[in-house]
Amino acid sequence: QVQLAESGGGLVQAGDSLRLSCAASGLLRTYGLAWFRQAPGKEREFVAALSWSGGATYYKESVKGRFTISRDNNKNTVYLQLNNLKPEDTAVYFCAADRTFTGRGYAFSRAYDYWGQGTQVTVSS
Repeated sequence: QVQLAESGGGLVQAGDSLRLSCAASGLLRTYGLAWFRQAPGKEREFVAALSWSGGATYYKESVKGRFTISRDNNKNTVYLQLNNLKPEDTAVYFCAADRTFTGRGYAFSRAYDYWGQGTQVTVSS
């Protein structure tokens, strides 16, 4: 059974940085990990993804150059480094795992089998 637990959210000012962590258990090499976010009144949207075994990373266009997804296999943890935060980045950020990650369809939430509870990121202007 896969379990995901996010942490690292908080209240920051525009231009600040945060690092989100997703502690995972039960992952296999075929899995993919992703970060999604959901702002109040909006649909959940893709932010970034990578394969647990290594390889390419994928990003939402508007966060390229500001956000970085990475993993530490020894710690079973996926990170999302958030730099130069903007008020529009305010949302609950979720970690998700896909059992059969292929690098296709990574931006669709329905592709993911497991979800964490989320961590709130609030960016003030």
